[in-house]
Amino acid sequence: MKKFKIEDTVMLLIDHQEGTINFSANRSHEEIISRARTLARVARDLNIPVVLTSSQEDLAQGPLLKDMEEILPQQFSNRVKRQGITNAWEDDAFKAAVLKAADGRKNIVMAGLTNDVCIVWPSISMVEDGFDVQVVIDGGGAPSQIAEDIARHTWESHGVRTTTISQFISELVHSWATPEGEKVKPVLFEEIYSKLFK
Repeated sequence: MKKFKIEDTVMLLIDHQEGTINFSANRSHEEIISRARTLARVARDLNIPVVLTSSQEDLAQGPLLKDMEEILPQQFSNRVKRQGITNAWEDDAFKAAVLKAADGRKNIVMAGLTNDVCIVWPSISMVEDGFDVQVVIDGGGAPSQIAEDIARHTWESHGVRTTTISQFISELVHSWATPEGEKVKPVLFEEIYSKLFK
């Protein structure tokens, strides 16, 4: 297994919207938002390219979470607004944005809502197109645990890796003692670990 590195990774945050978060029942909204915020902050602090996308913001899905605008204002402004395509990779504007951000990088990390619709299909399509893809499973959710379990089985059977927020970040920085590790430690503590002890 080839480990992801900061310099060869692109991050995709898909449909973290005010409405879509209500489509997740197998994981708390607080947990999903904290993981999405962590990924966004880590990408910003480590200069990892990020593409944001949303689906039908004017309908039940709603606008992207304000957290994304707060942390990644430029990417928020440049987000790809899809008009209902469930497999974002089949949206020409999204695919073009990812390829431009990647600029030859072949490692994709992604998270979003929901895992059983908006994550499973593009993750598989990107693997089929030659990318190495990891899904941060706790950065999203699904309407039920069985829906997420089936989605995970489906994407893993097509070569997509499943990871969690802490596992992925520790893979990315390799050591907490590096300058990069020092940058992300406070992010993990503020967004995740400090909330475990309340």
